[in-house]
Formats: sequence, structure tokens, C-alpha cells
Amino acid sequence: MTRFETVRLLVAEWHTLAQQQWPSQDLANAVKQMLTPSVTACLPPSWQGDYSLERADQWILDRDDKDATWLVIDKSTHEAIGLLILSGTDDFGHLRLGYLLKESAWGQGFATELVSGLVSWCRDNCIRSLTAGVETANLASIRVLEKCGFTLEPDNNEANNERLYSIDFT
Repeated sequence: MTRFETVRLLVAEWHTLAQQQWPSQDLANAVKQMLTPSVTACLPPSWQGDYSLERADQWILDRDDKDATWLVIDKSTHEAIGLLILSGTDDFGHLRLGYLLKESAWGQGFATELVSGLVSWCRDNCIRSLTAGVETANLASIRVLEKCGFTLEPDNNEANNERLYSIDFT
């Protein structure tokens, strides 16, 4: 299953959404609107900077080659407001989580709702654990992870300004 829903969100693999779920169907433009300098400031350096439609298209292709990327849709507006990126760390049900929301969706509880929905989805789909890396300065994301049951990994090396949080479902 490559989708889940929460009260306000529809989260599905980005190439599987039907027209009625996401009327715009313009993935490159949605990515361009999401990946603003403020949003990407705490993300890998290669993701930072301004995005043209061409750069957004290339970013989509890169994600398709590496990760499972899900689009986050606000069910009330049918607008794409974020991305959920999952990568498998092994064949035993351990996943690495990344997520982002566009600036206009910040401060409305969408991040907590998104991560909480993913945690429920993982429990229902035999996922053993989730790990998330977060920049030490990204206090909002740290708080979201903690509210959703993630704990700080004991062997964190913060030399690279990243903390690892995880949640175990076994």
C-alpha cells in the first residue's frame, strides 16, 4: 500500500494520485513551489537554492531513482503542501524518513499529523523501525518527531549538525 490518510491529509506515492485527489497534476510546479530557500535551509546542500521548473524536474527524477516519494495533499483544498520521502535501509523493514512542508503550511499542525499518520501506517504494514535525521537547529522538526514517539539515538555524533531519531515498532 503506497498511501494513507489522516483527518486533513491524503498522502500517496506521487505518481499514483488521481485527478479528483489532486486536480493540478503538475508535479514539477508543486516541487518548485515547495523547495524554497526557507524550506531547504535545513536540508542537504545539494537541495538548497532556487528552483526552476527544469531543476524541479531533475530533482523529481533523482528522487524516483533513489527513494519512495509521497505527495502530501491538503484534503480541503486539494493542494500539494508537502513531501514524504522514505528510503529503505535494509530488507528487514527499517526505513529512513524525510519530510518537508511548503512554507504556507507551517505552524498549522500538518507536520505532526503527517508523521503521526506515517507512524500508524508503519505499524499496520509490518515496518520494524523508522529513523529520521534532523539538523540540530531545526527545533520544529525535532519537536514533531518527539511528539510522534521518536527518541534520540544514543550514539549521535553531532559533528555534522545532525541528530538521529528513531522509533521501533517491534
